[in-house]
Amino acid sequence: MPHVPGADQTVLDPPSTQPTEEGRPPMTGDDDAVTAAVAARLATPGLVIITGAPGAGRTTMLRRVAAGYRGPVHVGGGLAILNTSPGLALARAVRAKLPVDDIALCTEAVRSRVRGGLLVIDDLQWADPVTLAVLPLLAAHCRVVAALRTPHRLPEEAMARLSGALRLPAPALSAEQAENLAQATAPGLSRVTVRSIAERSGGNPLAVIALARHAQASPGTDPAKDAEADGERNVAHHIATALADLPRPARTAMAALGLLGRPAATRLLGPGAPDLITAGLVTETDGVAAPASPYVAEVAAGMLSGEERAGLHRRLAELSGDDAQAARHLAAAGDDAAAQQRALVAAKAATTAGERADLLLLACGLPGAEPAPAVRLAAARLALTVGRPRAALRALGGHEEGDDALLARAEAHVHLGETAAATGALAGLTEPHAPAADRIVLLSALAGPGEHAALVAEITARHGAEPAHPGLRAALAAAHAHARRPGWESALAGAAALAGSAGDDLSARWSAWLLVETLVADGRLGEAAVVAQRAAAACAGDLAYSWQTRFLAAELWCRALHGDGLDEVTQRAGDLIDRTLPAAAHGYAAAAAALADADTGALRAARHRLAGVPAVPPSAAAVVEWVARETAWLDNQPERAGADGHTAAVPIVDGLARITAQWAAFDGAHAAESESETPYPDAVTATLSAWRSASAEDFTAAAGAWQDLSLRERVRCLLAAGLHATSAEDATPPLLAAEELADSSGLVVLAGRARRALRRHHVRRDRRGARAGDDLTDREREVLRLVAEGEPTRRIAGQLGISAETVETHIRAGMRKLGARTRTEAAARALKVIE
Repeated sequence: MPHVPGADQTVLDPPSTQPTEEGRPPMTGDDDAVTAAVAARLATPGLVIITGAPGAGRTTMLRRVAAGYRGPVHVGGGLAILNTSPGLALARAVRAKLPVDDIALCTEAVRSRVRGGLLVIDDLQWADPVTLAVLPLLAAHCRVVAALRTPHRLPEEAMARLSGALRLPAPALSAEQAENLAQATAPGLSRVTVRSIAERSGGNPLAVIALARHAQASPGTDPAKDAEADGERNVAHHIATALADLPRPARTAMAALGLLGRPAATRLLGPGAPDLITAGLVTETDGVAAPASPYVAEVAAGMLSGEERAGLHRRLAELSGDDAQAARHLAAAGDDAAAQQRALVAAKAATTAGERADLLLLACGLPGAEPAPAVRLAAARLALTVGRPRAALRALGGHEEGDDALLARAEAHVHLGETAAATGALAGLTEPHAPAADRIVLLSALAGPGEHAALVAEITARHGAEPAHPGLRAALAAAHAHARRPGWESALAGAAALAGSAGDDLSARWSAWLLVETLVADGRLGEAAVVAQRAAAACAGDLAYSWQTRFLAAELWCRALHGDGLDEVTQRAGDLIDRTLPAAAHGYAAAAAALADADTGALRAARHRLAGVPAVPPSAAAVVEWVARETAWLDNQPERAGADGHTAAVPIVDGLARITAQWAAFDGAHAAESESETPYPDAVTATLSAWRSASAEDFTAAAGAWQDLSLRERVRCLLAAGLHATSAEDATPPLLAAEELADSSGLVVLAGRARRALRRHHVRRDRRGARAGDDLTDREREVLRLVAEGEPTRRIAGQLGISAETVETHIRAGMRKLGARTRTEAAARALKVIE
């Protein structure tokens, strides 16, 4: 009886690790091309074999070919545990007992049942000898399509018989498709993680699913997640089983690619490289081999025993012409002495501080090799230069021979905010008042409260107002900045430039960071953002990742507080948070992302970001604390927004906290206002003064003061002016201005408050019209376009890497701007604008 597509999916259904129909990526252009090629070849009788590595989607391609065939479809396939049963794959397809003792008669029996239909044979690598003998004979009379996993162990004789077949590789997923599949498999993954999964998978659907589930699962805490972890292990086992069919040299070569984690010259991989290329597991370009899926290569490396792994690492070290790579391979092999020697050689040749720091820290961290004190000291200094104080302390260990080691230890403690430990480390100095020691003393003092004029005077008396030591000069400039002495900006910037020209990159970066934080504290956000951007670029060139991320996070905080470009702020800050960051960088990035989320209506996402912030330095902690209060106020929780806990350490943030407390009191919270002697920026002072006077005119004036500083605070002042106006005539203009500014900048919550206030004065406007979509943000347009394509909220969230709540917020904002009553109407209106 002929088989109709869909009647029996037992063979072509994917294993449990395959995506569901909802999560399966749509056909790509490559899929279309393969399907078209199969259809063209099967216009007449013939044999087509779709090949691919484990998880490449061969079964999915068979299903699509079968679904597109107009006529009966007979589906069968080989089974690994029954690969010696004669004619099993064919018998499963035609559902009949076959005369397997006679190949010619068996071929005729199958032909008589298939006739003008399509014969589909999956898992050809497990097909029995009779099936392999019948297929090429059958292709002269019938249309046959099969899937063959590579690698396989089919005999050369059988492959020779199949040589006349058209072979087509199953196309890999595009980067976009792989990301969409990862997001659909594990919707909570971050954009950074999703991109990493797409890269590691190499477009292999099974690898995408395995990596996504592994990234999401936390085995041992939840039965469902344990099941996901088991699924990931099953995927790895499935791939390992396939790799076992490779010849030993090929398995070794694949494992080498997994250990390297990067493409390698084919000569480095040895005699197994050609087999990998033939199997489609590796691609070769100009003598360089790259794994089609890095994940598959990782599985191959995981198949090695401990002894095999160590031996392969030693071989790679011998063949590598790069001392840095050789050092890491030798360390992995447990040859610590040789690894240290190669690491020191590589460190001398390194061209950036980041590279040198990594290599020297490697040399100091090998348990079987004791580095010289000079190596420990050099590693600690470089670690501090690139912003890794804890690594510096680990490099120093318990060795404190001489003043230089003690000073490096004290410097590391200062960077960690451990001022007591820093001053304690100076106790053993033979020269307690050396310039470098006085620098530590002064920086430790500046980290605490109180006046420091006496200490500054004492140090100046010893070393002069402009000491030759660049680090001490930078510390004195920091003291002047702390006291806000006239010209502190140029003094601190000059100290940073002098330290940089003198080769003291640590003092230069420290000074630049203090300059950024002080500018931010004074509300000079534009200047701070420019300085941070330039400093981040300079750090990137030296691979000083920790310093770079601090500056990037501070820049994003400045942009979030300004209230413009919020979608970009959310994306960039979210990408930073998903990485390993210094505490200060994490605090500023989380605050920036949370404020942008809260302002655009994604309040749950904002709370989630803030809940994940670790312990951070005081200045960053003050920023995070205010954002938490502001989020509570935006979320209609005035009692939480008006909590006590102001800090004078960051004037702009302390002032914003007081402004938020005023709004909370206005909304019904208990007023807990206290006097402050903190010198606030003019815009903060004007706003607080307006709250005391409760004058609409004063709020309007304060809005003007915020114009170049913070767009969101300007909107709040205009909103306050409208709410404090005594008549509808006076209230309407500032409220309309607040609404327009908020809408144009994506400040969804503030725009909603402005509209509610307008409704109290019976101001209702028809926002419909051909130009109504001009105010849509890029993200709103993108979301509404996907709505128009019929995508549900969850899938839109997965494709764009945002939460479902954020998607709904953008839809509501688009509906409001377009004057639409339903999301479908909004999508239709948006399409007219987009087109």
